[in-house]
Formats: sequence, structure tokens, C-alpha cells
Amino acid sequence: MADKKKKPRGLGRGLSALMADVNPAPVSTQSEAPRNAEVLVPIEKIVANPNQPRRQFLQEDLDDLTASIKEKGVLQPLIVRPKAGGAYEIVAGERRWRASQAAQLHEVPVLIREYSDQEMMEVAIIENIQRSDLNAMEEAQSYKQLMEKFGHTQEKMAEALGKSRSHIANLVRLLHLPEDVQILVQERKLSAGHARALITSDNASDLARKIVKGGLSVRATESLVKKDAAGIRTASAKKPKAASEKDADTRALEGDLSAMLKMKVSIDHKPGSEAGSVTISYENLDQLDELCNMLSR
Repeated sequence: MADKKKKPRGLGRGLSALMADVNPAPVSTQSEAPRNAEVLVPIEKIVANPNQPRRQFLQEDLDDLTASIKEKGVLQPLIVRPKAGGAYEIVAGERRWRASQAAQLHEVPVLIREYSDQEMMEVAIIENIQRSDLNAMEEAQSYKQLMEKFGHTQEKMAEALGKSRSHIANLVRLLHLPEDVQILVQERKLSAGHARALITSDNASDLARKIVKGGLSVRATESLVKKDAAGIRTASAKKPKAASEKDADTRALEGDLSAMLKMKVSIDHKPGSEAGSVTISYENLDQLDELCNMLSR
């Protein structure tokens, strides 16, 4: 019973160790004996992770990696954990495993780790964050997973992952954009800079289409958003905004706090004042207990 209430472990030395596994020093040549942390495992004993957070593997990228492996071998070991029957489940490195199969390798270098299900998911997410071809929405989803599934704060993640807190916060806020705008970012028709400029807009979808059609720069996008906001303010001056309507910044902040606390958060800011109230809704007594613990800290 006590295990069910066990709090997620914090970041720090634990995550540093996981990151050291994701980014180990490469093997210099195939002829050298692997470091004592590495072993060579027959490729047929390795199985994919069914919960791999990255679902798309571009064939062109796999072909390039296959050609590299044929020439130089696997330069960075896969991370695996033992399974029943002498098999190993991939924690990180599925692209290398797929390319190694295509290159007809018989065995690959691996790091064997006794990871829990939580650690396994964390490493898979961390590896995705480290990838250079990740688009802004994929990276934002990865940070959101680390916060929602494991209770990690933006400050702690920034410190452990070597990112600035503002970088993480700005990307997570992109998840509050309309779905059609997020798709444009995923398709790389809009950059992260374009998307950030649209966060505060109440007309993000229409503006996004204009940006893509006109091939506007980020600076031009920022000007467009300001002009659009000024037009909306002018139009609404004749018809005051309903008191209950919240601006985009308030909604984004509510989303950030809800993701961090894993509870619904509502912010009621009094117009024309610096005062207001924050309401946190819990679904059960366990959440209330967790909230009390966080506030007491």
C-alpha cells in the first residue's frame, strides 16, 4: 500500500547518471575491446521498446545511418535492459538497432542497465530531447512528459539537461497553440520563433496561414502579431471584453501550472488591478496531501 503513494524521485544525480548513459564516449574502433561498461550482444536477442516515445523513423535517415554503420560500425552503444529468456529490450538506440539490422551486423555494442519502467521511459525521452532533428513541438511534448509523468519542474530540468529555464518554458507554452498551428510547426512550415510570436495572439490560426503564405520572417511575424492585437483592441474598445474572458498569457500560465502540479489550476486576475486569486482543484485526497506537502516545502 505504501508503494502506491511513493513520490516520484527527484532529478539530480539520478538524471545525471541517465544522461551519462545516453551520451557515452564513442568506441574509437571496432578492433578495440569494448569498455568494461559495454558488451557485444547478438542482434537477434534485442527487441524494440513497445512504448518508444518516438514513432516516426524516416527511411532516408535510416539509409544514411545504415551506410555509416557499414563503413564505421556502431560508434555509440545501445542502452538495453534484460528481459526474460536472455533477451534485451531497447531503452535508447532503436534507430541504431534498425540500421544495424539493415547493415546485416550479427552483434552490436550495448550498455546493459537494470532500469525500472520509469527510468526506462525517462531515458527514452531524454534521448529524444538530445536529437538534433527534433522539431519544436516534439521537444515541447518531451518536456511535458517529464513534468506530467515524473513531476519534474522546469527549473530542475533546465539544470540537469543544460538548457535555460526560459527555453523550456517557451517551448512548453507552444502546446497551448491551436492544433492547426502546432501541425505547421511539426511540418517545419513554421519555426519555433514564429510559433513563440503567435502564443499571445487570439488569432493565431489565421495569422499562421498568412505567415506561411507570405514566407514572413520571425521579425515580420512579431510586427504582424502586434498590428493584429492593436486592431482587436481598437475593435473591442466599443464592446468591452467580458470580465470572465482570459487573455492568452493567463491561459498559458494556467496550463504551465496545471502541467507542473498535475492538478487543474485557474487564475482569476482582477482587471485594472495587480491582485487576483489562484484556485487549485484536486480530484482525490491523495492529490490534496501531495499539494499540502509541496506547499509546506
